Amino acid sequence: LSAAKTVLIVYAHQSAGSFNAAVKDAAVDVLKKQGCNVLVSDLYEMKFEATATKEDITGEVKNPEHFCYGEETMLAWQEGRLASDIVEEHKKLKEADIVIFQFPMYWFSVPAIMKGWMDRVLTLGFAYTSEKRYSAGIFREKKAMLSFTTGSHETMFSSNGINGDMNVTLWPVQNGVLNYCGFQVLPPQVFWAPTHLSAEARDSLLKGWRTRLQGLLSEAPLSFPPVDSFDKVKGFQLKAEVHEKQADSPFGLTVGHHLEKPLPPHSQMKAGV
Repeated sequence: LSAAKTVLIVYAHQSAGSFNAAVKDAAVDVLKKQGCNVLVSDLYEMKFEATATKEDITGEVKNPEHFCYGEETMLAWQEGRLASDIVEEHKKLKEADIVIFQFPMYWFSVPAIMKGWMDRVLTLGFAYTSEKRYSAGIFREKKAMLSFTTGSHETMFSSNGINGDMNVTLWPVQNGVLNYCGFQVLPPQVFWAPTHLSAEARDSLLKGWRTRLQGLLSEAPLSFPPVDSFDKVKGFQLKAEVHEKQADSPFGLTVGHHLEKPLPPHSQMKAGV
């Protein structure tokens, strides 16, 4: 038998009575029943610090006149001088085979406390470097995914809807944070406007999630072009041969690399489209 997988759930909701809490609890339950080791970082419960400051470093900073967070924390990480709450999260991340971010969508993104987790825990050197990023990233053996509730209905987050395409909304976090650190990004789990639903309808959403969790560890990730598709000498532009290969495609490569073509449908929502 393969070793038990470790799952880290980074969870941001203020209330244990919330739908987000029920979703998180369902994940803990189903994954534990599968023999997974499940870790939960309950950010509000932990009173997790959201802002990246000098306080994240113990001892002297190298350049107090011009404090540069990335460089200073990389040095502190190398020398074992990072704040204990960051070190704790690093330990969990190191162990994790998969990370699930569970949250209510705030302003088309993650809540501040979760953004703070990303800002502070994905330390330069530990989570990425300019050489080790995207498909060459440090966490390429790990998987990550977003699981979240929206305030708006699904129709509002469509290409014709008032909020625009959810695939565009998800690109900054899924590509710019998760894929950037090398994670294989699993398709997101979106719970559309649960506050507008009946208790029965919410229950059926939870059932669907529990079903998905049964096979989560073997799911195919979303696709992003590998780093070698880009020409380092030409400012990391897509190589000419990639353009040529895509010439006959009616759509661009991804939401972000759309080659001035129509956006590929579901590029950030479903694997293998």
